[in-house]
Amino acid sequence: MKINIIFWDFDGVIVSSLQIREMGFRACLNEYPEKHVESLIRYHKKNSGWSRYVKFEYFFKEIIKEKYTKNDINRLASSYSNSVKHLLIDKSLLIKRSMDFIREKHQKYKMYIVSGSDGVELNEVCKSLGISNYFQSIYGSPEPKKDILKRVLKDFEYDPAECLLIGDARNDYDAAMENNIAFLGFNNKKVEKLSTVKYGLSEL
Repeated sequence: MKINIIFWDFDGVIVSSLQIREMGFRACLNEYPEKHVESLIRYHKKNSGWSRYVKFEYFFKEIIKEKYTKNDINRLASSYSNSVKHLLIDKSLLIKRSMDFIREKHQKYKMYIVSGSDGVELNEVCKSLGISNYFQSIYGSPEPKKDILKRVLKDFEYDPAECLLIGDARNDYDAAMENNIAFLGFNNKKVEKLSTVKYGLSEL
């Protein structure tokens, strides 16, 4: 197997941000009953790789069972972003093992970020952290990860056999499998067991 293209998840893989993400949900939902917020937090933890847009839809549809519009989703998503963005711009949150590899190997591999985080927010955060230049492009939600991968593979005519996705959530694995690309689980023992390759970062 010859890997030439690496797709990276962001939260929990490049940046240690999981606590900040949880705080963001609590902050933007503070007008709702605590029991409903806790239900959303449980859903968020169970589906850590999914976008906030999917989670807010679940919140309205399954938790509080109220009618909602796209504007309702976007309002919460904007409030969420305002709560977390400034906290994410902190270089101490960068995961050393990932960043050492990215800095050393970004000229050997074509690298992309493909995340469940909001795409606009993600590009702003990466620019502020000074890491944007290591990646060909940085993609995020509301477009689903599996669809982003499919589009990038098609647009650049990449051979899936030359691609690797590095992620820490089951959603990352599913997106890789749907696009027939290799998967390396990272920073999550359960997800590491789903890896379809027998090497780690040090062997790439």
